[in-house]
Amino acid sequence: MANTYAQIYIQFVFAVFGRGNFVPQKHKEELHKYISGIVAKRNQKLLAVNCMRDHCHLFIGYKPTVLMTDFIRDVKAASSGLINEKKWIVGKFAWQEGYGAFSYSRSQIDYVVNYILNQEAHHRKKKFKEEYLDLLHEFEIEYNERYLFEWYE
Repeated sequence: MANTYAQIYIQFVFAVFGRGNFVPQKHKEELHKYISGIVAKRNQKLLAVNCMRDHCHLFIGYKPTVLMTDFIRDVKAASSGLINEKKWIVGKFAWQEGYGAFSYSRSQIDYVVNYILNQEAHHRKKKFKEEYLDLLHEFEIEYNERYLFEWYE
């Protein structure tokens, strides 16, 4: 749409479905490249991606040319399709239903990118459940425990 301008930075967080259904870390680089292709194809700007064994962080410069729910649905569907097509795990890979979406200002980009790229070090001190609940609290997002991810500790 002409004369429409936006500057929106979103961190998405989503989790794997099933206890034996972990993101294969030996294929992490290929998965990240694939996700970056999905992001580019949807005309969004990738700032950082890091998929851990039980969850994934995706940080983008979001252009509101596509609905956020459609965008993240496409990322999750295509990336799980890749994992299943390549048979990187025994059985069927899937992401859990839902996601977290957290917005940031332009001045926070470097901080968020570093946070995402250093997930391995971060998770030596804090499990995913604690990290995710901290994000919900930090952003003052009301939630019902019943509808949170299933945690794998």
